[in-house]
Amino acid sequence: MAVTVSLVVLFGLVLFFLLRSKSLGFGSAFIAVMFGFYLAATGAAKPVTDLTTAVIDALGKI
Repeated sequence: MAVTVSLVVLFGLVLFFLLRSKSLGFGSAFIAVMFGFYLAATGAAKPVTDLTTAVIDALGKI
């Protein structure tokens, strides 16, 4: 679990800096996929899913 959380933090930081520097390419896509993969393996997966569902429901009511 500790390794998964540290990988989520690592991939999240790398993705943040890649997006901030606007250097998006194949490497950034790989980082984004790996960030999502490891994020899904943590306890944050359920809240992220709930938040996404709530946003989609809210947008559907507009």
